[in-house]
Amino acid sequence: MAVQASSGSLGGLHTFPRLLLDHARNRPDAPAMREKYLGIWQTLSWAEVAVRVRALACGLAELGFKRGDNLAIIGDNRPHLYMMMSAAQALGGVPVPLYQDAVANEMLFVMQDAGIRFAVVEDQEQVDKLLEIMAQVGTLEHIIYDDARGMRHYTQPFLHDIQELIEMGRIHDRNHPDVFDNEVGKGHHDDVSVMLYTSGTTGKPKGVCQTHAAFISAAQGGVQVDRMSGDGDILSYLPMAWVGDHLFSYAQALVAGFTINCPESAETVMTDLREIGPTYYFAPPRVFESLLTSVMIRMEDAGKVKQKLFHYFMGVAKRCGGAILDGKPVRTGDRLQYWLGNVLIYGPLRNVLGMSRIRVAYTAGAAIGPELFSFFRSIGINLKQLYGQTETCAYVCLQPDGQVKSDTVGAPAPSVEIRIAANGEVLVRGPMLLKGYYKRPDATAESINAEGYFMTGDAGFLDADGHLKIIDRAKDVGKLSGGAMFAPNYIENKLKFFQHIKEAVCFGHDRDMVCAFINIDVGAVGNWAERRGIAYSGYTDLAGKPEVLDLIRECVEKVNADLVHDAMVADSQIHRFLVLHKELDPDDDELTRTRKVRRNFVAEKYGVLIDALYGGKGSQFIETEVKFEDGRRGKVSADLKIIDVKTFPVVKKAA
Repeated sequence: MAVQASSGSLGGLHTFPRLLLDHARNRPDAPAMREKYLGIWQTLSWAEVAVRVRALACGLAELGFKRGDNLAIIGDNRPHLYMMMSAAQALGGVPVPLYQDAVANEMLFVMQDAGIRFAVVEDQEQVDKLLEIMAQVGTLEHIIYDDARGMRHYTQPFLHDIQELIEMGRIHDRNHPDVFDNEVGKGHHDDVSVMLYTSGTTGKPKGVCQTHAAFISAAQGGVQVDRMSGDGDILSYLPMAWVGDHLFSYAQALVAGFTINCPESAETVMTDLREIGPTYYFAPPRVFESLLTSVMIRMEDAGKVKQKLFHYFMGVAKRCGGAILDGKPVRTGDRLQYWLGNVLIYGPLRNVLGMSRIRVAYTAGAAIGPELFSFFRSIGINLKQLYGQTETCAYVCLQPDGQVKSDTVGAPAPSVEIRIAANGEVLVRGPMLLKGYYKRPDATAESINAEGYFMTGDAGFLDADGHLKIIDRAKDVGKLSGGAMFAPNYIENKLKFFQHIKEAVCFGHDRDMVCAFINIDVGAVGNWAERRGIAYSGYTDLAGKPEVLDLIRECVEKVNADLVHDAMVADSQIHRFLVLHKELDPDDDELTRTRKVRRNFVAEKYGVLIDALYGGKGSQFIETEVKFEDGRRGKVSADLKIIDVKTFPVVKKAA
């Protein structure tokens, strides 16, 4: 079975530097980028950005950057870092963004694999990381930094302040006025425009080479479906190394012409979100889970009257909010109640969340729980799901207005063809596919079949409306020993809907029952404990409290009660669980930098706990080594209680 949709073209504007220069010519004074610096929003127009990109490109050329070179970009979302992407592309080079929270040794593989000669970084912290591994990289010749604070005593000749690079570029441009325009003119739509490394869930990361044509096609499709225009705003706060940020904050901004807004810091994102009031918002499910958790914590601290009003009108929203958002018919009485709820609850809530101006919000990166999804849509936020991978520019499925379902990731996006293989794997084909894995023709050949379809590794099916429903990662979908299907991610997402549960890992393949590891949300559970007078000294202590274990048990039992009504997974109810003594952490290799669970690694690392869950034990002692942010190592130990959970009989439908 295959489904396909189609898209248009952008004429001769087939590279990102050409798109940038086109905006600068036709909309020179329109805002292109904003950055909050020392509490004040600084705005750059398209003309100013184009002038600065030209200077940066010429500065790179002066240092010896040439066509085909790879430029590492490391830091939080900053206008100069986005501009350096365009500058590298203008010279025929390839930007290679790295995760800014990665430790030096994690960066080493990418730096070596990509043969990085030039790197641009945000600040002193990132400079120090590169200096730590520079001798091992071998190819690294120049490091450019954006923030000069703390750099006064760094005297190495290969370190360059970005302002110095701009001045160097202006001089180079005066001496060689044709270089920039000539290099931009040489750019071809099939040139590699960016290299994004996979998260490395199951092995070493791979460099995904994407062309200008691929990302422009993906960006244009999204702009077309959601009718985006140049008068919009997006808050760019997600890692630049993640494909989602590159599509939404870079590619779509250059195609549609809306404004990229960079927050002051990770700590001020929520404040900055409210100040900007973006029209377009993108976040992975984890962020929406955190937003809902913060809302519920606030409500628990509110007065009785406010709590009653909130719960009453949320009942109204649940009943008819989604239908009103989709323009479907709703009873007059419900519509009036929803209007009142919007005045008293939904409107103020959207304002607190910084989403009063949202036209469309997207989530992707992992499956989102249907309850979480419905909550945001019910209060008037046009939240949609999309589906894609790094190899597809994060672009396979979109949800057009009026066709939004909580249990699917949407219909095939413009120009994308979807086929379901005989084994249930989702196969996709279209202009957004990777050109290849960097220096890995073997991996490229393994990922794209003879018909040109990329094999996503996800299991799913197309429903009667042609919408794609993802079950789980194909490699993760298994069977219980009794033959019933086991889809761990599906169950984990239901668990994570609860504000008190931050992460979950389920086990059950080839076993007679499902068991789970749980990470509590220390903020939500801590707030809950404090209001009940339960003292605790930290995560490990809080996670082991009998009251907390009872709280989590109630959440798990609610999930079991819900699973009964889904024939596909009714037999996958959780029988036993434990709350881990530490949070799963990317620094401990338990999560990727995009916060996906390294399932096999976790299963191996905590094998003794899995044995205890399935061995009928009531508790299990464990001691685990952890890495601290400053590089130190320590150990965390605890005697973990194993909790048995109520399950519900599966009602078999009559034939």
